[in-house]
Parts: sequence; structure tokens; C-alpha cells
Amino acid sequence: MDKNIQKYLALIKTVEYGSFTKAAEALNYSQSGISRMINDLEVEWRIALLERGRSGVRLTSEGLKVLPFAQNVCNEYQKLQMQIDELHGLESGLIRIGTFSSVATHWLPNIIKVFQKKYPNIDYELLLGDYTEIENWILEGRVDCGFLRLPTPTNLDTIFLEEDKLLVILPENHPLADCDRFPLKALGEEPFMLLEKGAKAEISGIFEQYNITPKVQFKTLDDYAIMSMVESGLGISILPELILKRTPYQIVVKELEIPAHRKIGLAMKDKESLPLAVKRFLDYLQYRSISEMS
Repeated sequence: MDKNIQKYLALIKTVEYGSFTKAAEALNYSQSGISRMINDLEVEWRIALLERGRSGVRLTSEGLKVLPFAQNVCNEYQKLQMQIDELHGLESGLIRIGTFSSVATHWLPNIIKVFQKKYPNIDYELLLGDYTEIENWILEGRVDCGFLRLPTPTNLDTIFLEEDKLLVILPENHPLADCDRFPLKALGEEPFMLLEKGAKAEISGIFEQYNITPKVQFKTLDDYAIMSMVESGLGISILPELILKRTPYQIVVKELEIPAHRKIGLAMKDKESLPLAVKRFLDYLQYRSISEMS
């Protein structure tokens, strides 16, 4: 990618996330690298683009004026790349993706729908599994890339995509159904339905950090089995917000008193050796935030 385009994209993502750190994760750069690129733009253009503060960054008045032009340049660069792809014959291809159920249900349909408008003859193969299975598929070459929780335990190339809140779910008649935020200590006082997505449960970090021992009554890989159990009054659980979109179950959803989240990203064995169709798919995900496509 052209160095100037990289700088413009660094600015766009920093503004989108309000953070150098999150922009760096999204673009697979170091935080200092993102900061340096934006500093380069400020020196080159002789204007201040961002106001830096403890709560993050935001555009200056000058930055507000130039950002749309940087976005237009990046969009035109994408169109140029598409034209070059057509000249090189990127009219067909196969993208093999490892994914878990919530991403397959709530993200991928719209992601693929929009990407297909630009590359209508590319085919897709989706393999559904847990984190451990997806990671193994990537390492074995069974899939080109896979959605995983970050950071990954092995040395894979990754692209940060989104933070997903971890939320408590309760039966509708639960005594804490009307609370503002669910107290952490109560997690160890109720029968708990545990969702496992691989070698380590999604929420193990919460229990370890706050020294909580849950009363695990039920373990499963199935998101909807957990919701059904909770709806029936058999206990409580914690699930990612993405799973809880458009849920058909009669349950109550609460934030924890100390918010928690998981980081979702796309991982691959070696970004540079990927087929061209897969590289364009990754480029597309970096240019477009998930919220635009879901």
C-alpha cells in the first residue's frame, strides 16, 4: 500500500476508534507507528489534526475539514485497486473462513453481501467451530483466515476488528432483574451456565481477576442452549453481546458493575502469502468498520 494511503488510513481509523491503540490493533501496526504517521501528516500539512487527551483523541477543527478528503482518497484507492484486480483477472476465487456461531450469524452475511457487490464471482467456504478448532484450521491450512478472540495463543498474523461486551443474562423473575448493573460478587452465588468456546472459557478472566468461584451447573458450546437454560430458571450466565442480538428467549440482559469485553479479530498464518482474493477481503475489512456492515 502507498505510504501516503497508509497515513490517511491511520488517521481515519484513529478518529473512528478514538484511540491510537485501537487503530494500531485494527491496522496491525504498533501504537507508536500510528502516532508517527499522524505526526508526519501534521508536519507535512502544517496543521494540528488531533487533540490528544487522557480520554482518547478527537479531531481538531482543521482535522474535521480535511478528514472527508482523506476518506475520499482512500475510497478512490480502493476503486483503483479493484480495477487493477480486474486487469489481473481477479474475477473468481475461493475464500475459506473459520468462524464461530455469533460472527457467522450476525456479521458475515452483511460482510459477504457488501463484498460480493465488488467481487461477485468469488466463492466462500465457511467452517463453524470453537476458538481452538479455528486456530488449528488456520495452522493446518484448512482455512485461509479465521475469526478468533484476541490475543491468540499462537503466533498468527491478526487484525483487530471489534470489542464485544460480555453481559450477564438472568431469568425474568430473578431478584436482580431490576438492578442497574449486576454485582460481581453475585456471580459466585448463583447456579451458573458456562459457555465454552475452546480450551479456555470466554469469561475465565473475569473469575480469575476478581477471585470468583462460579457454581457451574452446566457447560456447553451452544449459545442458544445457555439462553434456554437461563430462560427456564436454571441459573445465570455471561454471554457476549453479539450472541444476544435478536435473541428469541425471554431473558434479562445486564451489564456487569465493572464492564468486561472480548476482542474479536481475524487471524491468518501468513498475511503476505495469502491468495489475492483473500488479501482483498482483508483489505476490505480494514477499510470498513464492522458497525457499518452489521
